[in-house]
Amino acid sequence: MATSKKVSLTLEEQIGFSAGEIYEYLHTNGTVSFSKMKKDLDLKGNFADLGLGWLARENKVEIQQKGPAVKVSLR
Repeated sequence: MATSKKVSLTLEEQIGFSAGEIYEYLHTNGTVSFSKMKKDLDLKGNFADLGLGWLARENKVEIQQKGPAVKVSLR
């Protein structure tokens, strides 16, 4: 009989996972507002912010201020 064991991710792994979700979302949807992306992905806590920061640090995304909105796209 197989036992199920809950796997706990480190904070860095959770941020990396969120970055991957964001990358795939932007690959599929193109340029979007950060608020729409956050709403659509429904990442818990501040993982959308952290994941986007991860991608920005790796120079994988472009972030632009468009009036009150922040637009995000892949480079």
